[in-house]
Amino acid sequence: MAPHDWLVRPLSRVAPVKGSSVVVFVMRRFAVAIPLLLIISFGVFALVHIAPGDPVRSLLGARASDPATLAAIRERYHLNDPLLVQYFKWLSQVVQGDLGVSIQGNRAVTSTIADRLPVTVFLSLMSTVLVLGVGIALGAVAAFRRDTRLDRAVVMFGVVGISSPAFVTGIFLLYVFGSLLHWFPIFGPGTGFLDRAWHLTLPALALAISVMAIVVKITRAAMIEELDRDYVTFARARGLSSRRITFAYVLRNALIPVVTAAGLIVVGIVAGAIYVEVTFSLPGLGALTVDAVQKRDIPTIQGTTLLFSVFVVLVNLAIDVTYTLIDPRIRFGRVES
Repeated sequence: MAPHDWLVRPLSRVAPVKGSSVVVFVMRRFAVAIPLLLIISFGVFALVHIAPGDPVRSLLGARASDPATLAAIRERYHLNDPLLVQYFKWLSQVVQGDLGVSIQGNRAVTSTIADRLPVTVFLSLMSTVLVLGVGIALGAVAAFRRDTRLDRAVVMFGVVGISSPAFVTGIFLLYVFGSLLHWFPIFGPGTGFLDRAWHLTLPALALAISVMAIVVKITRAAMIEELDRDYVTFARARGLSSRRITFAYVLRNALIPVVTAAGLIVVGIVAGAIYVEVTFSLPGLGALTVDAVQKRDIPTIQGTTLLFSVFVVLVNLAIDVTYTLIDPRIRFGRVES
C-alpha cells in the first residue's frame, strides 16, 4: 500500500469490477430497455396518427388530385390499415434495418438520417466537451476561490446562462459575432473537420452556455464539500502537494455527482440541438425532425424518434458503467461498504 493511501476514503482497497458483472448488468439493462423502446415508439406512432390533418393532403399540398391517386398513396404507405397493423408492419421493417420511405422526399429514411446525422453528432460532441470541460474547470475554480469576486462572477455567469434558452443565446451570438464582428460563419455546417468545427463554434457555444451552469453549480458544491473533509486536512499536514490532493483525491471524489448529472446533461444537449439547428439553419437531425413534424412525414418522425430513444438508453447505460471507473466502491446494483 502506498504511504498516503490511508488519507483517501477506501477506494484502493476494493477489488476491481469483474468483467462478468459488467456483462450481466448490461444485459439486464438491455432487457429493460427493449420494452421501453417499444412503448415509446408505439406512443409516438399513435400520437402522430391521431393528430389533426391528413398526411396525404400534406404530401400533395395545393396540387390537384383524383381519388385514384389518393388511394394509391394510402396503399403504398399502409395508411388504410388499422393503427396496430400499421405499427407492426413498421416494426417488422425496423427489425430488418428498414425505417421505411419518407412521404415527403420519397427516399429511404435510413439514408436521410445518415446524411443528417454527422452534423448533429459533431455539434453535440462539441457542446458536450465545452459543457463538461469548461463547466468542471469553472466549478473547481469557484470552489477554490469561494466567497471572492471570482466566485461570484462564475455563479452570476451560470445564472445568466441557465436563464437564457439556447435559441435566444444563439440569436445573440449570431448577431454579435457573426453579423457585426464577422468572426464566425453564420450559415452552413462546413466541410472537413476544421472547417466544420469553425462553422459550428457559435451553435456549440449557444447550446453549451444554456446547460453549462448546471455543471458549474454541481462541481462547485461537490468540490467545496470535499475540500472541507478531514482527509484533505490530513493530506496537507502530511506534506502532499496541492496538485496531488486536488486531482488525485478531491476532484476524483467530487466527480461522482457530476457524472450522475452528465447523462441528463448530454440528453439535454441533444434535445436542445433541435432549436439550435433551426436557429442556425443547420442540416441536422433536429431540423429534419421539425420539418417532418410540420409535414406529418410519419416514417421520418418514427425513425428520428427511435434513434433519439436508443441514444438516451445508451447514454444512461454508459453513465452507469462509468460510475465504477471513478469510484470502485460502487457496484452494479449495490454499493460496497
